[in-house]
Amino acid sequence: MMANARSWRVVALGFLLIAGSSLLLMSCGGGDRRGTRGRTITIKGSDTMVILGQRWAENYMREHPGCVVQVTGGGSGVGIAALINGGTDICASSRPIKDKEKEQVRARHGREVTEIPVALDGIAIFLNEANPVEELDLEQIEAVYRGRITDWKDLGGQPGKIICYGRENNSGTYMYFKEHVLKNQDFAAEVQTLPGTAAVINAVLKDKMAIGYGGIGYSKGVKAIKVAARKGDKSVAPDMEHVVAGTYPISRKLFFYTIGEPAGEAKAFIEWVLSEEGQKICQEVGYYPLRRK
Repeated sequence: MMANARSWRVVALGFLLIAGSSLLLMSCGGGDRRGTRGRTITIKGSDTMVILGQRWAENYMREHPGCVVQVTGGGSGVGIAALINGGTDICASSRPIKDKEKEQVRARHGREVTEIPVALDGIAIFLNEANPVEELDLEQIEAVYRGRITDWKDLGGQPGKIICYGRENNSGTYMYFKEHVLKNQDFAAEVQTLPGTAAVINAVLKDKMAIGYGGIGYSKGVKAIKVAARKGDKSVAPDMEHVVAGTYPISRKLFFYTIGEPAGEAKAFIEWVLSEEGQKICQEVGYYPLRRK
């Protein structure tokens, strides 16, 4: 009888442990957890969006104890590749996903990609504070990055060779800049590619002859000049007024991508990002909230 009693106690304890584990897993979001890994949400991709994603993650985890949001960069291309391979719950991308990448997701997972705009950004043109140039138009910027203009005196600055910095080709910012500024033409061979916008800022900060480009959220210690769409047009700053209105000529949306519709804790996190509280954080780190409809 004592052996039987011990056996029943073991069985009962096992049921309690299983039930407790189920409650623990559900406590972070409950319901359908497709698109998440237990209590952890992974976000991979855009280096431009890393500081924004980290701030979102910090605030969300503070309000949702027990949930973990892991944010890593590497570039939009890295994030999209991870999404295709099933290696991330959410892809952060500073460029729209391509049709062929959508098809790869569809072929591998049997579901469509869901695109969610989460913030606005202006690709800023960074100059050293000592550089007297205050504005350029897109044609001038294109000419600089294609190697047709190589001296600051041709842009109204002091004589000296222009030193160009840019992003690596796995970067969504690189792709966007190439498409919208260079019109899909190649960068000049002299353009020095760097692994992130922070590295571009650091290079421009140290060299008064330098020019760089990147997300506006990184523009600390350098100046983000005004840009005109074409020669003779009014140049505007990459500030919230002009980016939100779409009048800054190299404004863009920043995106989250998921396989299928987001669900479980990933859905809860994205809904929080799109809430007034989440959108307020965009401004706190130097980006801009989506326009309210």
